Amino acid sequence: MIDAQQLLNRFFGTGAAPGQDQNQATGQPASSGLSGLTAPGGLATAARQVLGQGGVGGLAGAAAAGGLLSLLVGKKKGRGGSMLSHGGAALLGALADRAFQNWQAGRQPAAVSAPTPRDAASVDARFLPGAAPGADGLPFELALIKAMICAARADGHIDAEERRRIFAQVEQAGLDAEAKGFVFDALDTPIGVGEVTAAATTPEQASELYLVSRLAVDPDDVAERAYLQALAHRLKLPDDLVAHLDRQADLASAPQA
Repeated sequence: MIDAQQLLNRFFGTGAAPGQDQNQATGQPASSGLSGLTAPGGLATAARQVLGQGGVGGLAGAAAAGGLLSLLVGKKKGRGGSMLSHGGAALLGALADRAFQNWQAGRQPAAVSAPTPRDAASVDARFLPGAAPGADGLPFELALIKAMICAARADGHIDAEERRRIFAQVEQAGLDAEAKGFVFDALDTPIGVGEVTAAATTPEQASELYLVSRLAVDPDDVAERAYLQALAHRLKLPDDLVAHLDRQADLASAPQA
């Protein structure tokens, strides 16, 4: 059976391949390893470490550094820079939780900030990627991976060079044959917005599917913006909540000061 948590960690550049320590895998000191992404206590600990080391820039680094997502988003306008220059894991739970809190409080998206260490230490367990399976009964982490790949293809394709680099990194990631097969199949098989949205069973999962998709696209691209709009509609996310999720994604992608 696929270790879904490990596979998600590999997508975000977290965890070490066989023969590698955490420092080698992420480029971060061993004490800042984020391998507990989906463990209820691990996410809060990881978030405190990353936010404590780099503020918004540290969180941006945790969003997509050194993993397969960095290859998917590297071509996107505005998706380079510090977002791809740090080690760490995508703290989706902290971002989605923060967006929900701000939305429910009626705050204006432009006036809010990224999660603080205090916020990250108290992430609602419902927002953890491994909190509940997807609608198909499979680990929800797999649905998040499919969502990233689908979003990255919203501009029409993942070209041959991008596929070659992704396949090469998958081969080097220390994954078992089943996990490799899952990624290769997801890259080779068309994934529609309906398949992505069908995986969500809770508002928290719907928010994470949108957020991770938002991190994998260029929202200024017409086709990719249309994809996000269709995704939000199918996920039945209120427009003002979407605005807060967009705000958190923008903060997570912002260069370090």
